[in-house]
Amino acid sequence: QVQLVESGGGLVQAGGSLRLSCAASGRTFSMYRMGWFRQAPGKEREFVARISWSGGTTYYSDSVKGRFTISREYAKNTGYLQMNSLKPEDTAVYFCAASRSTGPARTAPEYDYWGQGTQVTVSS
Repeated sequence: QVQLVESGGGLVQAGGSLRLSCAASGRTFSMYRMGWFRQAPGKEREFVARISWSGGTTYYSDSVKGRFTISREYAKNTGYLQMNSLKPEDTAVYFCAASRSTGPARTAPEYDYWGQGTQVTVSS
């Protein structure tokens, strides 16, 4: 069992930065891939980024590539999403998730555990 708690969301102006954190409980978190998704009002949940269990492989959606960086810190059982050059279209609730899938892990059904989400609002 893995429990995830996100933090770090907030209101920021376009061009600014935020760092989201995802604190995990459960000794087996290090064996899971970790991903970040987002969901804007009236839209489906959208894949943002994921990182392998080893931390050696990352993958980003085209919409955030070059602006966002996903990472994880095993000693703290915590994952991060550093978001730079934020745009108003990045406004959404951001969720972290953990996956045991051996597939691409770029869709929500591939994830086993989810956090409650944290709101990110980017003003123009």
